[in-house]
Amino acid sequence: MDAYDIFKKLSQGAKFSREHNTKKNNNSNIEIKIEKNDNESQNQPIPTKKEKEENPITLLSTLKSSTEIKGRKRKHSDSEINEKKKKLLKQEEINHYRNINRISVVGKHVPEPVKTFDDLNVDPIIINNVKNCCYIEPTPVQKQAVPIMLEGRNLLACAPTGSGKTAAFLIPILHDLKGPRKEGFRALVLCPTRELAKQTQRECIRLSEGKGFHVHVISKINKALTQYGPNSSKKFDILITTPNRVCFLLKQDQAALSLANIKWLIIDEADKLFETGNRGFREQLDQILNACTNKEKKLAMFSATYTPMVAKWCVHNMKGLIRITIGQRNAAADTVDQELLFVGNEQGKLLAFRDLVKKGLTPPVLVFVQSKDRAQQLFNELIYDGINVDAIHADRTQLQRDNTVKSFREGRIWVLICTELMARGIDFKGVNLVVNYDFPPSAISYVHRVGRAGRAGRRGKAITFFTVEDTVNLRSIAHVLKESGCEVPLYMLTMKKTSKKERKKLEKAAPKRDDIDTRPKYEILKRSMKKKKFSSVNRKDVKGPEKEKSQKSEQHKKKIMKNKKVNEKITISKKNKIMVKKGKKKNASTK
Repeated sequence: MDAYDIFKKLSQGAKFSREHNTKKNNNSNIEIKIEKNDNESQNQPIPTKKEKEENPITLLSTLKSSTEIKGRKRKHSDSEINEKKKKLLKQEEINHYRNINRISVVGKHVPEPVKTFDDLNVDPIIINNVKNCCYIEPTPVQKQAVPIMLEGRNLLACAPTGSGKTAAFLIPILHDLKGPRKEGFRALVLCPTRELAKQTQRECIRLSEGKGFHVHVISKINKALTQYGPNSSKKFDILITTPNRVCFLLKQDQAALSLANIKWLIIDEADKLFETGNRGFREQLDQILNACTNKEKKLAMFSATYTPMVAKWCVHNMKGLIRITIGQRNAAADTVDQELLFVGNEQGKLLAFRDLVKKGLTPPVLVFVQSKDRAQQLFNELIYDGINVDAIHADRTQLQRDNTVKSFREGRIWVLICTELMARGIDFKGVNLVVNYDFPPSAISYVHRVGRAGRAGRRGKAITFFTVEDTVNLRSIAHVLKESGCEVPLYMLTMKKTSKKERKKLEKAAPKRDDIDTRPKYEILKRSMKKKKFSSVNRKDVKGPEKEKSQKSEQHKKKIMKNKKVNEKITISKKNKIMVKKGKKKNASTK
């Protein structure tokens, strides 16, 4: 039974009419009058196929079939028909090319992707610099994102790790700014870490060679207070930094930084910067956006993972937005061979890692842990295993962090132990192995950690240790492995879903784990006792009001100890007197 038969049954016994009421309204109103006759509808037989063909149904009395409509349709000329066909064929070719490169686009009037760098309407000096930086062919992100930004459109791009997102936003910015001017900063690139900001600066200097752009990174705030103030020369064009440093300069009594001439605001690792709470930069981003008062400013956001929070904000606040996704959302790179390894408990992790060393490691290797303390503990264990190892975390100074990154790039360090600090955007060429020593807090952080390997088309490997306590995110991370084409046991995929509360708890605070320490317990106790003694000695050396407080507390403790001793003496003397009296009574009885 098709739609025609269903409509015929439903409309049995119904009459439709169309009347124009010109008295009440000038516009024509349609009124439908339905009169039903139950007896007729029950007794009326179902029409056959021949009756359907002979007697077509008329819905409204005034409406007629297409053959009865008066007038003739305007005939299109052959040239117009050919133009339409050409447009359709061209659009089909563009869609086919996007499907080959796994590019999906959402937006109106999206420019077509580019096949080579020569097809871009960009300054030839920049294109020569691109070729000198060993960019032979544009990556899928660059093919679609660069033409969009060259047209001055707002953009939200989601592409896998190591797919060339940095060059995708630097090329159009350098072309749009044209050359150096004394107008202050005209482009601002925000990164979550200082290491990523410095890496982006290096890439920008390489691509802008010969153009004379002044590219700055805020390394020392005391310098920045005078360098970028209102009395400065304003000989700077592009600023690449972290949100906290920009906010600090904006909060000064006399703002030490002006963002009034910003044309392009680029937010790299947008999902991280839009996080709320201690780990995110949402409040700082709002302050920066308010400080960018230029009405012609354009926004572009890039990230390896997609989050609904960022997408909603972009839809509401960015006019004419175009969204790009390369490949599958929130999936790890196809060039990384991933493996989940069960190690039992915390002690089993160190044994499993030493087994990997015995089998043979191919440096450079990145090892991720959940906290700064655990990074230092693992460093203390591995330093005596004959491996060139070092650790990097937020407690170390900026100079120490820069030196460790430099030595890791040069190959002097084979194994680098790090926290989530290094999981975002840092590009180490040729990282062969990533070890997730501590299980990642979410699937998004797993994608970013694993993305440090297998960059720019190279192959890499990632091994993730998990214990009995790490089953909260095991299912979601197992699905990430499956989507990227890796083998996963069935029991991991069929595990029960954990509640959102438990997942959010893990994202906010890392779970408690046993210390990474293979020393005997009595040695650990000795070390802890020495630390306590050392801290007490340091308290005595404190100056000023703190010293007075510590002295008062010590005097109070001494008084309490004296009172205790006095009470103990009194009790002992009382006991002795009682014992003496009892002895005298016994002697009297014996006599």
